[in-house]
Amino acid sequence: MSIEIGEVSSTVHTVDSDLPLSAKAMQRLVQHVAHAVRDGEAHRKRCEDERKVTAGVVAERDEESRGD
Repeated sequence: MSIEIGEVSSTVHTVDSDLPLSAKAMQRLVQHVAHAVRDGEAHRKRCEDERKVTAGVVAERDEESRGD
């Protein structure tokens, strides 16, 4: 079965008694996976941004404590 989703094309083969997914089911599966990947990347970026802010706050605190 050939599947085309957006810019990605692939051929899916089934083995033995595996049931092939319909093109619509495969497209929904890929959409869910792509959404999960985007969510994971957004979470990674938020964590990275938070670490940068935290590092800046720690640096300011350290400077203030040395200045007293």
